Amino acid sequence: MAVEAKGSDVDELQLIEQAKADKEAFGQLYEKYNKQIYSYIYYRVSNAHDAEDLTTRVFMRAMQHIGGYEDQGVPFSAWLYRIARNLVANWHRDQNRRQIISLDDMNQWHFHEESAELALEWAEHKEALYNAIRRLPRDRQELLILKFVDRRSNAEIGEILQRSEGAIKSLYHRTLLVLREEISLETQLDQPVTEERRSLFRLPWRR
Repeated sequence: MAVEAKGSDVDELQLIEQAKADKEAFGQLYEKYNKQIYSYIYYRVSNAHDAEDLTTRVFMRAMQHIGGYEDQGVPFSAWLYRIARNLVANWHRDQNRRQIISLDDMNQWHFHEESAELALEWAEHKEALYNAIRRLPRDRQELLILKFVDRRSNAEIGEILQRSEGAIKSLYHRTLLVLREEISLETQLDQPVTEERRSLFRLPWRR
C-alpha cells in the first residue's frame, strides 16, 4: 500500500515525472543515486572496473524504462537496486562466479543497534564471523550488504529482493542465528568450519 509522500519525497516524485521526458532531469536522479548503486554493485562483484560498467548499465536501463515507473510508496532507489540486482545476478552467472565479500570490505560495515550482538562478535571474533558470512547463501549475503553497507530499511530491502517486510525481518533474524552458531562452532574448533566438522558437532546448517 502506497504511503503519502511528504516534503522532499514530493520533490523527487516530481523530478521522476520530469525525467520521463527530460534527460536533464534524469541526470539529476543519476547524480543523486549513482554512488549508492556503485557501492552496492562493488560489494557484490569486488571489482571496480566491472562495478563501474554495471552501474552505467543500471542507469541506461533505468532511463530506458523510467516511463513505466510507478510510485509504490518506497524510495525510487529501491527500483534502481532491483535493476542492479538483476544485472549483477546475470554477471555472476555469465562469469560463473560465486559472490565473495572481502575482509577489507567488511571493515566498512555499519552495524545497527538491533545488531549489537553481531557487532560484538565482529570485534571479538572477526575472522570467524568473516568465514561464516562467506559461507552464507548469496541472498543472505546480499541482505547483510543492504543492511550494513547501504543501510536500507526492511521495507526497502523487501522491495529490492521482492519479499514482504515480514519475510525480510524473519530472514534477517534466522541469518543472525546461523552466524552465531557458526562462530560458536568455529571458536570451539579453533579453526575454520567444514561440512565434515559441522556434522561431527551435529549442528544443522540452516538455509
